[in-house]
Amino acid sequence: QKAGQLFSGLLAMNVVFLGSAFISSMIFNHVAITLADVWILLSILKVLCLCWIIYYLLGTSRQPHAVVYRDSHAGPIWIRGSVLLFGSFSILLNAFQIGYSAILIQCKSRVEIVFPSIDILFICTQAFFLWRHSKDCIQVQHNFTRCGLMLTIATNLLLWLLAVTNDTIHLEVESQLREVEQRFEGKAPFSHPCNETTLCRCPNTTICKVFQKGYILVYPFNTEYCLVCCSVLYVMWKNVGRRISHHLVPHVKPKFKLQGVVFGPLLGTATVVIGICVFMMYQIQATGSAPNRQVFIMYYSYYIVLLPLMSVGAVIGTIIHALEKRELDTLKNPTRSLDVILLMGAALGQIGMSYFSIVAIVATDPRDLLNSLILSYSVLLIFQTITQNVFIIDGLHRQPFVAATEARHPGHAGQRAVASELPGEEETTTSSKQEQTQIFPSKEEEMKEEQNREAYDQRRVSMLELGQEIRKASLSYLHSYSHLSWKRRALREISFFLVLCNIILWVMPTFGAHPVFENGLEKSFYGYSTWFAIVNFGLPLGVFYRMHSVGGLLEVYVTA
Repeated sequence: QKAGQLFSGLLAMNVVFLGSAFISSMIFNHVAITLADVWILLSILKVLCLCWIIYYLLGTSRQPHAVVYRDSHAGPIWIRGSVLLFGSFSILLNAFQIGYSAILIQCKSRVEIVFPSIDILFICTQAFFLWRHSKDCIQVQHNFTRCGLMLTIATNLLLWLLAVTNDTIHLEVESQLREVEQRFEGKAPFSHPCNETTLCRCPNTTICKVFQKGYILVYPFNTEYCLVCCSVLYVMWKNVGRRISHHLVPHVKPKFKLQGVVFGPLLGTATVVIGICVFMMYQIQATGSAPNRQVFIMYYSYYIVLLPLMSVGAVIGTIIHALEKRELDTLKNPTRSLDVILLMGAALGQIGMSYFSIVAIVATDPRDLLNSLILSYSVLLIFQTITQNVFIIDGLHRQPFVAATEARHPGHAGQRAVASELPGEEETTTSSKQEQTQIFPSKEEEMKEEQNREAYDQRRVSMLELGQEIRKASLSYLHSYSHLSWKRRALREISFFLVLCNIILWVMPTFGAHPVFENGLEKSFYGYSTWFAIVNFGLPLGVFYRMHSVGGLLEVYVTA
């Protein structure tokens, strides 16, 4: 097993180094290695990965005793759902790129249409593979499966690295905007006869603008998709040949129930509503024209108010964990180990961007209002990320709290109440039948009145039953809330509040709000290409961190 892991790891390392050398050569020497050469290399890797995935689906997984064990912790529904979601946006991104390149076919290479087409096939096949087999602990063809998984991981890493550094279409849009500004100022735009960006101008047609804007809008989803796929594939690689003992599988798995929380959902919902309003106001300004100063001040002020609240909640939750008497979960769990690694690794994106912003602000003008807000935002973001990581990691390593008798009595009481109601209903129905037998059959009007009375009685009984069900549900909710200890109650409130906060902090940068790139401060300090690479490295990691934090916080909430 160790030899197979070592060999497959060396294979992935060599593939990543080869691809990184190609991409670095493309960045620093545009003549010797072009973007088309990098696309050809990645297309070859994608074809090899497709061949292995198809072989696994049709051959390896169908062999006898191939999948005897399945890891219940691997591939949760929110991870597989995010693979499908980000995969769908990545397919849309490639469709936009194909349409954009087809319109500008006179100055674009044929590879720019072939490469996205292969990418669409690769995304569809990989998403189906991860949806169906992310929990597999394969017991046959160990070395070949490990090498295939590592090759796919290396390919996704190279696709992510290319997405971080490839700013071709972004530079074309930037150069066109610069030309428009120069024309308004009365200056003649500079154009070199060999300048490719001036030759590949998007014509003034609606369809070209849609492809251009759509490509830029869904661009971060592609990097997000590559990162999520790498995490799922790594868990599958760790589970190759793994045998799970049945006595280690918990018989009672905690389930998500919205009980024992009141203030967390209220504060979290208010945070989400205010965040959506701020996000919509920012997007209206950003899409209409260049965002003005007031919009940036409003956006960063929202973060400056929210981040300290999240940090205080995480610190209080960590202190409560220290006061608890729950034992630590010391069993080997590859999924939990990967969760910790991903939380720490993805946090580097936000922390790195924050430090770059701090250096740029301190070196320019930290006394300006907007700059001071950005500086406060960067410092608070670093502190919030660290405190939240400590809270989540500490909660993931705690044994789940199992309440054996908490939910028994309300159910028995409800059954006794329903059972006591049924004989009364039978008595009313039998008495009504006896009354019907005493009525003279020739009187049709009295029969109609009797039928109307029975229908009214039935409606009244159903309304009474509905009221009793609502009353029992509310009483059971209050009973569960009052019987929770203050530590468990506080942990659930904090976890639920942080879940909603991370959701809104995931939504805002994912769907277009990128003030860190549009405020112009860091971009003018570091240069367009350098800051583009920094943002494309840190922003997808930050979005991935928020999404992964939601899963970790839900796990902490369920086990509290």
